[in-house]
Amino acid sequence: MTSSRPYLVRAFNEWVLDNDCTPYIVVDAGLQGVQVPTAHVANGQIVLNISPGAVRGLVIGNSALEFSARFGGVPMQVFIPLQAVLAIYAKENGEGMVFGSEPGSPDPDGPGSGHDGAGQGAQEGRPSGRPTLKVVK
Repeated sequence: MTSSRPYLVRAFNEWVLDNDCTPYIVVDAGLQGVQVPTAHVANGQIVLNISPGAVRGLVIGNSALEFSARFGGVPMQVFIPLQAVLAIYAKENGEGMVFGSEPGSPDPDGPGSGHDGAGQGAQEGRPSGRPTLKVVK
């Protein structure tokens, strides 16, 4: 079967927007093919606002997510293979989804992280004051 990740990212993005919240994604910036502003990468990850007011031309395809946006006033075309999307959540309340491993996709916790894959690894090392992620079932 094909990966469920593109369908879930599209659905959660729509759900967050329908609830008047701001969709954010957590991306593994070290994965091959990821094109994001490297100046904003921390601990190998980047958090991006993908709301209609923040990006232009958002396309969530079956293999990649892409859009154009400005970072520090500089326009950039962002390209993210969907297996690099580790989570999608609403900025306002942290509701969303952390993605686990699928056949053919990298471990979202990374090798040797010591996590059991229950979706808690994306919270590790986050500065306080940011929303926490919750697994929605």
